[in-house]
Amino acid sequence: MHELEVAHIDGDAYVADVRGHRLRVDQPEDAGGKNSGPTPVELFAASLATCVAFYAGRYLHRHGLDRSGLCVRTEFTMAADRPARVDTIRVAVLPPAGLTEQRRAALLAVASHCTVHNTLHQPPSVDVRLEP
Repeated sequence: MHELEVAHIDGDAYVADVRGHRLRVDQPEDAGGKNSGPTPVELFAASLATCVAFYAGRYLHRHGLDRSGLCVRTEFTMAADRPARVDTIRVAVLPPAGLTEQRRAALLAVASHCTVHNTLHQPPSVDVRLEP
């Protein structure tokens, strides 16, 4: 079991404590926040992008290839209808220069099967409840 805790700071700002790391989230000023951190939805997209980057980087390392220049860019759109949710996510992997077409194809295959991406394709059960 992996655990983390999120606590209110002030206004729309919260802090997530994850294994001793503190991640602050907030809302942009135009949404009533103070813009002191990314939004939860931005962290959601960042979670996917960083997982893709991690898998891509591990592939390159495992094959003795340089990770310098590896970059992952992500864009997302919100659904226009209810319930509020992310509608589309685009993930672009920018590999290091000089990869052969065969390595590029393998890199894409590995990056496309990161844990977060797999979870989005086979969603977990989620139980939200109030505790005393």
